Amino acid sequence: MADEEKNAKPEPRSRKSQSGQNPAQSAADKGGRRKRGAEAAAATEAPPRAAEPEPKLPARLRIRYAQEILPALMRDLKIENRMRVPRLDKIVINMALGEARENIKILDAAAEELQQICGQKPVITRARKAISNFKLRQGMPIGVMVTLRRERMYEFFDRLVNISLPRVRDFRGVSDQAFDGRGNYSLGIREHTIFPELNLDKIERVKGMTISITTTARSDFESYTLLKALGLPFRGSGSEMAARAA
Repeated sequence: MADEEKNAKPEPRSRKSQSGQNPAQSAADKGGRRKRGAEAAAATEAPPRAAEPEPKLPARLRIRYAQEILPALMRDLKIENRMRVPRLDKIVINMALGEARENIKILDAAAEELQQICGQKPVITRARKAISNFKLRQGMPIGVMVTLRRERMYEFFDRLVNISLPRVRDFRGVSDQAFDGRGNYSLGIREHTIFPELNLDKIERVKGMTISITTTARSDFESYTLLKALGLPFRGSGSEMAARAA
């Protein structure tokens, strides 16, 4: 019995690394750490790309001006340089509200309605000087105004000519006598409800507005020719304008 106990060999122990772990388990841990480190490095090097905004399409009237109207104006006005051809510069829409002296809430409604019409937030206009007869103090808010340029300008002009003006009661065209002598044109509208963007059920009072169209034309005749080519329906034939230009 004693000899058997001496000859019995002890069972082999599992090999461990110096840190007390199994070599296979240690290799797996090292591989996992390398993988996680590589993923973290890739995440820091290549951040997620933000969604790019969709490209905005140019206005229909602007494309028509570049392709059709501009060559016709060069031929009619006898202009050789394309940069010299008159074009739209800006459109200013002003809504004066004298009732705002007594009820300031009218300005909030007017600003909201003008924003719906133009697609741009308007600014509040204030009195430049005090007039005691009208109970007006300097700096008092009396209206709203918005200035349109580039794509919004062409879109508004397109909607004004083709949709809004034909909805005016007994409309026979706009006057050709509203030029300022420098190629700019002003148009007055008595009822702003002609614009289809407005909800008539929410309008408490009908308001008027003034639309000032600024062009790069050097004379009233050039501005008249440009606006007529863009589709603005004039009441007269334009013979007096042509005679003054000649």
